[in-house]
Amino acid sequence: MIFAAILMAATFITGLVWLVDKTLLSNGKYKNNKIIDGIKGFFPVLLAVFLIRSFVVEPFKIPSGSMMPTLIAGDFIAVNKFSYGLRLPVFNKKILSLSLPERGDVFVFHYPKDPSIDYIKRVIGLPGDQIQYENKSLFINGVEAKQEWVGDYNYLIRDSQPMKAKEISESLGSVDHAILIHEIPDENYRFTVPLGHYLAMGDNRDNSSDSRVWGFVPEEYLVGKAFMIWLNLDQFSRMGNWIK
Repeated sequence: MIFAAILMAATFITGLVWLVDKTLLSNGKYKNNKIIDGIKGFFPVLLAVFLIRSFVVEPFKIPSGSMMPTLIAGDFIAVNKFSYGLRLPVFNKKILSLSLPERGDVFVFHYPKDPSIDYIKRVIGLPGDQIQYENKSLFINGVEAKQEWVGDYNYLIRDSQPMKAKEISESLGSVDHAILIHEIPDENYRFTVPLGHYLAMGDNRDNSSDSRVWGFVPEEYLVGKAFMIWLNLDQFSRMGNWIK
């Protein structure tokens, strides 16, 4: 949100200089002034970046392993900004409703405890859902989500500490995706998702700070739906992978 505010301010200032130059200064002593020409030259570029980033696609970098194995730290992802409706930049006020999150979506949202921070998780519970997470199994409105064992998954945390998990394929309606389960004591949760809110969980189920810790995601905090990995400087093979 801070970067968005800075970008909006820079676009407004350069646009104002461009407008003043076009209407008031074009025939005066400031005509062909190098400083003014330099400032107004940034306006078309900043405007294009501002519009695309605000209403079409915004890039994000994955900072942690909470969404492994779907997303790993270092992935640069693209987020569809109009998937959940058009919103005013910075203020995040919806101005046009298009669609709502669906169960299984990987979505970006403003962290409810500090809206200046963006989080990425998976949509598990929709408004009104009864959600139960018990013995590593997920129940949605009393129906257990289908899980199938895939294999062992080994990875490093903090670049040095080895971790071993089980990779599981989980079905959320029409969405099949991978999750990680660790051999640690079970934690049992029961939730009723309030209207206008969503329950979010990370795919790395035992290493994720999500709705089980800090609560539900309000609809007004939605940013967009993640759909593609466009860059990973350490694993080029991940580039171009669709997110599911």
